[in-house]
Amino acid sequence: MVRAPAAETKGQSSVLDLYVEPGGFAADYHVHPVSEERFTLVRGRLRVHIDGRDETLTEPGQHVAVPPATMHRFFSASDHEETFAVVEFRNRADRFENLLLCQLFGLAEDGKVDERGVPSLLQRSVTMLEFSDVLRFTSRPWLLQRTVYTALAPVARLLGHQGCNPEYLGRTSGETAELEALPPEVARRLGLPT
Repeated sequence: MVRAPAAETKGQSSVLDLYVEPGGFAADYHVHPVSEERFTLVRGRLRVHIDGRDETLTEPGQHVAVPPATMHRFFSASDHEETFAVVEFRNRADRFENLLLCQLFGLAEDGKVDERGVPSLLQRSVTMLEFSDVLRFTSRPWLLQRTVYTALAPVARLLGHQGCNPEYLGRTSGETAELEALPPEVARRLGLPT
């Protein structure tokens, strides 16, 4: 859920609620080439693996920042309870919201992802090229990924795949939920009203 959208900051920052089930994790190791990502714990335990080291957040208000172009991935470090953290994305936050909240969620809502939430290789080729300024997976060197995606993109486009589907940009979810109140120490850290 979006707590403070990029539209309120001219695209410079976005604040999102992150809920991770016990044993849950981010899709894969990745980098944000020019953006910083900050995690602030609300409850539970969150492990953030950053460039070869682990930072585990265990107390409300604890935070960790991932500098631009730094490989990372997050995991629930709790066996029994849901982890709730607030994520701040700084620099090109509007693009990140378009990728995550519009394109990837839109594909998932339309059933165009596998059981792990991953789009087909053809869809990935156009989406990851379109949004390479805000997200790159690190399982393979970016030069190799870009070469493969560039070769596949014309075929993907001929088959109707779009890197940034305009229909998804304008789509609103039928589901709404109230934002959960933040503890004062977390709200202060984020510069939000208590």
